[in-house]
Amino acid sequence: MVKIVFVDSDGNDTAVSVKAGRTVLEAARDNNIDGIDAECGGACACATCHVYVHPDWVGKIPSVEQAEQDMLEFALDPNPELSRLTCQIKVTEDLDGLTVTLPDTQM
Repeated sequence: MVKIVFVDSDGNDTAVSVKAGRTVLEAARDNNIDGIDAECGGACACATCHVYVHPDWVGKIPSVEQAEQDMLEFALDPNPELSRLTCQIKVTEDLDGLTVTLPDTQM
């Protein structure tokens, strides 16, 4: 199991365990993490699963692909270096301890 840490907009963190091969979105949904709306169900067709990846992890996750970049334009307060969609981050063993911060609101 891989540990993912979700930090809410108040600074409170929740660590969850998820199997490799799932997405960070699925980890949030399966563990009732508030603040991840995922209105499109993980199809990369909205920006309601937007998070800010902790700077220590930015270089350790795959790069943003064009479809995700296009959707991030719809996120509130995107950060060009840190913003990602959780539906596009596949969990691997190398991501054990990944920390992401939720925005104040998704829309």
